[in-house]
Amino acid sequence: MAPGVFCVSLLTVIIAQSECCVPHSIQAQVPVEVRPGYVISQVPVTGCHIQGQWLTSSDPHFAMRSDGTIVTVDVTTVTAEGRSFWVRGRDGGGRRWRMEVHLSPDLEQEHIQVPMRVPFNVPAHKGVQRGPSEVLRRSKRRWSPLPFSIIEQDIPPFPKDVELVGSDSSVNFTVYYIISGSGVTMPPEKLFSVDRDTGMVRVHYPVDREQYPKFVFTAQVFDRRSGKETDRPLDITVLVEDINDNAPTFSGPLTFSVLEQCKPGTEVGEVKSTDKDEADTPHTKIRYTLLTGGQFFTIGSHSGLITAKTSTLDRETQVVNAVTVEIRDMDGAKNGLFNTATATITLLDINDNPPTFRETTYKATVKENQADMLVLRIPVDDKDEEKTPNWNARFVITQGNENGNFRIDTDPETNEGLLYVVKPLDYEKGKTVKLMISAQNEAPLVGMAGTWLSIPVDVSVGDEDEGPEFTPPNMVIRVKENTPNGTLLSTYTALDPETKSSKGIKYYTKFDPGSWIAVGETTGELRVANTIDLESPLVTNGAYTITIKAVDESRKSGNGNITLLIEDVNDNVPMIVPGTYLTLCEGEDGQMGSVTIEAEDADLSPYARPFNFMLPEGHDGKWRLRDIQNGSAVLEQVVEMARGVYTVPVHVTDLQNKGGVQVLSLRVCQCLGGECVAKRSSVSVGIWGVLAMLLAFLLLLLLCLLFVFYCTTKGEKIYMEDCSGGMLLKSNTEAPGDEVKSAALLIVPSTGVAVDTVDGSVKGAGLVGLLDQNGAGCPAPGPPLIGQKTINLNRESSRRDFLTAQGQSSFYSTGQYGGGNFYTDTTFLKQSQASSTLSALHTWKTNGLYLGKKLVYFADESEERYADDVARAYGYEGEGSPAGSVGCCSDFGDQDNLDFLESLGSKFKTLANICMDKEEEI
Repeated sequence: MAPGVFCVSLLTVIIAQSECCVPHSIQAQVPVEVRPGYVISQVPVTGCHIQGQWLTSSDPHFAMRSDGTIVTVDVTTVTAEGRSFWVRGRDGGGRRWRMEVHLSPDLEQEHIQVPMRVPFNVPAHKGVQRGPSEVLRRSKRRWSPLPFSIIEQDIPPFPKDVELVGSDSSVNFTVYYIISGSGVTMPPEKLFSVDRDTGMVRVHYPVDREQYPKFVFTAQVFDRRSGKETDRPLDITVLVEDINDNAPTFSGPLTFSVLEQCKPGTEVGEVKSTDKDEADTPHTKIRYTLLTGGQFFTIGSHSGLITAKTSTLDRETQVVNAVTVEIRDMDGAKNGLFNTATATITLLDINDNPPTFRETTYKATVKENQADMLVLRIPVDDKDEEKTPNWNARFVITQGNENGNFRIDTDPETNEGLLYVVKPLDYEKGKTVKLMISAQNEAPLVGMAGTWLSIPVDVSVGDEDEGPEFTPPNMVIRVKENTPNGTLLSTYTALDPETKSSKGIKYYTKFDPGSWIAVGETTGELRVANTIDLESPLVTNGAYTITIKAVDESRKSGNGNITLLIEDVNDNVPMIVPGTYLTLCEGEDGQMGSVTIEAEDADLSPYARPFNFMLPEGHDGKWRLRDIQNGSAVLEQVVEMARGVYTVPVHVTDLQNKGGVQVLSLRVCQCLGGECVAKRSSVSVGIWGVLAMLLAFLLLLLLCLLFVFYCTTKGEKIYMEDCSGGMLLKSNTEAPGDEVKSAALLIVPSTGVAVDTVDGSVKGAGLVGLLDQNGAGCPAPGPPLIGQKTINLNRESSRRDFLTAQGQSSFYSTGQYGGGNFYTDTTFLKQSQASSTLSALHTWKTNGLYLGKKLVYFADESEERYADDVARAYGYEGEGSPAGSVGCCSDFGDQDNLDFLESLGSKFKTLANICMDKEEEI
């Protein structure tokens, strides 16, 4: 055999030293698809002198024969990862053993014949017999393909031998072995070691399978001389065999709930658990057991599902049930590990308890005529869970409340019944009311509970003095409309509830919107007072309501209602709507025009529709009626007619042939869109018409603005032509007084023409000049008054002081100015008023002459003259005038007495001196 070539048998059986001659494991190479009856291998049990042994396989796809042969039961597939199972046995002495079988698929296509021998890496075992030669499949340079196994948490002493590894290269070379990887050079380190010379793998301390279920490390073989590898590295797998060293634990919730009085077998909840030991072994096969609570519940031994055992679970007896659950592995065997826990099962409430009354009967008292008041509180007890529909009470009055006088509610806090009287009771009709009240729940009764309980309640009615009562309280009277006034319809009287008599009771109308009925004050007779009209808006659905009031001697009253059911009479005739003025459009293409007329009647059937339309006898024959229907007809032309307005009489009657002739005004015209063209054009305004109206409006607005501007600026400053900078100044310190309006000052020109003063200030020669025909004036050429100051006569005191300052002299007379005298006395006032009727006083010619003279004067004067003709300010004007103010009342005194002008006050002395000096200069 060439160096580096390994020889591996098809079936390798490794037999370890143990109490029995069976090896720990065997490996077989089989086809990928193994058919039934295929012999896998044979467990070497012959020659061990074992009596009564039995064999079993953990994989149901394989069966064991009594001679130890492993046979395939059904078609089985072996994947590339291989397949493993256990073979268990027991000898006659009761000793148990287990062997692991590893199957690997045959992936080789080439088969060779090699002599069969015991592999170098499997020690010879007594009793192992081989044939002279066997067909083996060659493995690609595999050393020892068997996985090794160790037992977890093995007991000392350590180290312990595990298995031998060997390479066929040891035949040609002197080799040594080393291992590396998990459990050797990787955690957990130094767990395994290998004898460099023999290839024996050893384990040095215990290991936990739950932490390290498998180790895979690499074995290498080297030549001692050259130090080179003589074979390829081999991965060795070491499996850790499980022992039952972990007790099962609970993994799910242990709180459950179920309805009380549930049926047996009702699921309550499932207890879940886990076990860290190897799955699908007895070490993890858990059995569930109830240690307590078994009288009410059961649990599935392997499922852990808790179910109800009885239907007598009662929440009112015990709300929470605690049961103890045990979980034990090894399928509940005594040597199995276990744990216990308490599961809490809460019983949910159902409405299995009806409300119960604390008393057997209840009594209450209420006065008559009282309403909307609490009469009685009825307590109840309920064993069900509070504040739930199973506990919330609902009370029902089952008897005695046929008239609806009572109402019962539930107090949400106390769960008591609250009995109210909602309609007044009548002592005269019954002194006691017997009620039957049932207490129920919002949820229906379930389970073994009975029916709802009821209790009697006696309500006593207290007597009170009451007002009269009408019998019946609502009276219905049928009456035809238009019944004559004074007609007796009925008699409506009331009785005293206590005396059952109507003596001393008077009747009045309380509500009668149309004043149609008159009631007899002492008799209660109902007579027609005004016309009863069915078509009145006061009538609703043919009914008219009246309220009558009855008052007894103690001034207590009662009301009764009367409903008049009004029967219709034929008191209306059909009327054409919407009016008697209609439009008829000319027909097109030679057709005659037509219009539909409709009529309505305020009466009801059979005094209304269908209507009959006809043309009266003797009509002109230009019209005809057609398509007469229920309430309309079509009026059509018979002959062509010119456009214009025509009158057409139409006779309209109702179903009872009541009606008359109605004259229609019919306009015949050419139509466009259903309207007359002329009418359409008369009421239509085009866009140009709208623009024209807008333009006119804007022009009107502009004129108004100009007028406002003219009025507001007219009197402010008026410059005069041909005048040297003169202007009229507006004097608007105050409104003019009453006395100023009487023309107290006049300017008399040389021609004898007087000029009236203007309200508010004096405008004339010597003040501000005369006004021309445009309202402007030039200063007069006479001697100026106070430097041509404008003296305001608005105030009464200013007027009197000014007159006092003037005295009885004139400011200027006919002279170089040619101006008129300036009069201030009362005599001149009277003369000026007398002469105001002369037309010459109002001519502009006179004013023109005067102004011409004044202009000549200004042309002849020197430059110094203009300096004197200006307004001057004076710091002191005296201490006041003894004459006082010129008021409205001063004119009504002695108007002819001018004595006050004889002495000037200190206030006007300076002014008088200035005026006199100016007069002397002139």
